[in-house]
Amino acid sequence: MGRTYDEWIKTQDQAVVAKVRKGDETNKPLLNQINWIWVKNLMDKKPELNPTSAELLDWVTSGQIDAMRK
Repeated sequence: MGRTYDEWIKTQDQAVVAKVRKGDETNKPLLNQINWIWVKNLMDKKPELNPTSAELLDWVTSGQIDAMRK
C-alpha cells in the first residue's frame, strides 16, 4: 500500500496546492486538481513528487478523492 492522499499532499508545494484548491477547499479534492499538481511537478523536473498509479487508484476507489462531480 502506498501513501494516502493526505500523506502525499503534505509533500507538495503548499502554494501550488492553495492555488489549485482555491475556492474548493470544502470539497473533496478532484482528480483534475491532482493532475494540475502532477504537471507542475513534471515541468519543475520533480517527477518523484507525483503519486503512483496504484496510489491514484486507491485514492479514487477508497473515496479519498473524487474522480468527478455531478
